[in-house]
Amino acid sequence: MSSVDIPRTYGALLIGALFASILSGAVAVQSLIYQKMYPRDPRSIKLLVFLIWSLDTFHTGLIWGSLWKHFITDYGFSAEIDHIPWTLALSIVFTAVLTFSVHCFFANRIYMLSKRSWILTIPIVLLAVLRLISAAGTTVEMMILQSFSNFRHEVRWLFTLGLALSSGVDILITVSLFYLLQSSRTEGGRFNGVIDSLILYTFETGSITSAATVVSMICWIVAPTNLIFMGLHFVISKLYANSLLVTLNTRKNLRNRNRSVSGSGSPNNNQALILEARRAQGQNSATDSAFHVKSTEV
Repeated sequence: MSSVDIPRTYGALLIGALFASILSGAVAVQSLIYQKMYPRDPRSIKLLVFLIWSLDTFHTGLIWGSLWKHFITDYGFSAEIDHIPWTLALSIVFTAVLTFSVHCFFANRIYMLSKRSWILTIPIVLLAVLRLISAAGTTVEMMILQSFSNFRHEVRWLFTLGLALSSGVDILITVSLFYLLQSSRTEGGRFNGVIDSLILYTFETGSITSAATVVSMICWIVAPTNLIFMGLHFVISKLYANSLLVTLNTRKNLRNRNRSVSGSGSPNNNQALILEARRAQGQNSATDSAFHVKSTEV
C-alpha cells in the first residue's frame, strides 16, 4: 500500500492502543469500586458489570494482539500494514457488543424514566441492533477480504454505517434523557439543582462518546489510506464502558445530595421532585439500575 504514511499510521495505532489501555485500567478500577459500593445490587446488574469488564479486557487483548502482528511479526515488511489481522477484525465486533450492552442499559433507563413508554425506547433499541449487525458484518468482511485496500473498495459503506448508527443512538439517548429530566423540573423547585446535575452529566457522557465516534468516522471517510480512524476506534468501547460504570457508581452521591436537599425542604410544599436511586433487594424497592424522577404530593 504505497500511498500509506507509515510513521503516522503506526503512530496512530500505537497512541490509540495506549489511550485504550489507560481507559481499560479505568474500567477495571470502576468495576472494583462498583463491587465495593453496591454488594446488594441485583444479580442482573452485577452480571452486566462483569460482562462489560470481560468484553473490555478481551478487547484490549485483541488490540495488543493486532499491534504485535504489525510491530513484531511483520517488522520490516511495510507492505503488511495493509493486511488486517484477525485480532483487529474481531475487535470491531467486540466494540459493537460492548456498545450494544451500554445502549440497552440506557434504553432501559429511558424506559423507566418515561413511565414505560415504548415510543422513546423502540427507536433506540432498533438502531442499536442495526449497529450491532453492521459491525458483525464488518468483522466478517474484514476476515474475508484481509486487507484495508480491498475492504475500502468493496464495502467501505458498511463500516461508515456502523459508526453513523452508533453516533445516532448516542444522540437519541442524550436527547431523550435531557427531555425527560428537563420535563421533571418545576419553577422554583428545591430539587432542580439535582436535576441540573443529571442533565449536565447526561450531556457530557453522551457528547463524549458521540464525538469520538463521529471523529473516527470522519477520519475513515477523509483519510482512509492511513489507520488514524482505527486508533480512534480502539478508544470508543472504553468510553462507553466507563460511561456506564460511572453512571452506576455515582448513585450514592446523587442519593445523598437528594437527601440533604429534601431534609432542608418545607413539609408544606405542594409538590417535590424526588430523585430515587432505585435500591436493591429485600426492602420493597426496585433495583438500582436506573434513576427514577417523579413528582410526588407531600
